[in-house]
Amino acid sequence: MGIDLSALFEKKEVELNDLAGATVAVDAFNILYQFLSVIRQRDGTPLLNQYGGVTSHLSGILYRTTSLCEAGIKPIFVFDGTAPELKHDTQKKRRKVREDAQKKWGEAKDAGGEDAFKYAQATSRLTPEMVEDSKKLLGYMGIPFVQAPSEGEAQAVVLVQKGDADYVASQDYDALLFGAPRVVRNLTVTGQRKLPGKNVYVKVNPEIIELEPNLSRLGITQHDLIDLAVFVGTDFNEGIAGIGPKKALKLVQTHESIEDAVSSLDAKLDLDINLDDLNGAIEIFTHPAVSQDYIIETGKLDSDRIVEFLCDTHGFSKERVQKTVERLKESRDEGQSTLDKWF
Repeated sequence: MGIDLSALFEKKEVELNDLAGATVAVDAFNILYQFLSVIRQRDGTPLLNQYGGVTSHLSGILYRTTSLCEAGIKPIFVFDGTAPELKHDTQKKRRKVREDAQKKWGEAKDAGGEDAFKYAQATSRLTPEMVEDSKKLLGYMGIPFVQAPSEGEAQAVVLVQKGDADYVASQDYDALLFGAPRVVRNLTVTGQRKLPGKNVYVKVNPEIIELEPNLSRLGITQHDLIDLAVFVGTDFNEGIAGIGPKKALKLVQTHESIEDAVSSLDAKLDLDINLDDLNGAIEIFTHPAVSQDYIIETGKLDSDRIVEFLCDTHGFSKERVQKTVERLKESRDEGQSTLDKWF
């Protein structure tokens, strides 16, 4: 999901409490997929309600969002709308990956293998019903959210650019391609994390990436960064075989335009590069479908509705949910029951 440009960007590691007072536009789909991926039993089975429905995403929203509020962070969840047409091929490939992982997960579970959890993570699927339930729970918690017309990350960037948020929260680097001045990673996965395939745990802290200082250090512009990304490959185009982030960086540093760079590659490697595909992806990043007149949906903290929804409907532990709701209440300034003052 998204492009990995970690090799190019410098990051500043911080503690969660260092973000106290900050408003963060959360890429909702990205974070929900994290919850679905990591909040699982030891054999990889997700959390389920009494009807067999997945509830890992709801668990993440309640418990991890409450932790953010306790740290003084003000989240605004931004949900994806209709995906651009160019993303459809990527979505088909992801479905195939999930199907293959589902088969391998079943085999690993039957064999009692340690790889079961790894394969299970790759089966994560976010359904429309999960999205609606997520919005419902956020509303009961009084946590604001925004519905994007298309890519949630692109809309989250607009919130930061307009001053309604300080950071975009996402694990992906796409937010930087959309022009996010500041991105925070690892916001909801802080703490101890087990390294894949090893009995080793490492501490994970939030990381802040600032766009302009990194562009300056690399000696490129925002448009160069987008060109670089489409050479590597994004959710909207295949990329060019054999071109990674570092090779792509050299291309944009040494050529005046993407056309010149493509011509040089065609001449050297005898490639058949479709410039229209590259330009189509570039257009999505430079002119994304976003709303400048978005509505930040806020609500009141409704303890009874949270308990009813999670415990009665989805089988959560009433005692644990009630304790978490009390923590959420206490995290509000002087018992404030709405988040209206944030905005």
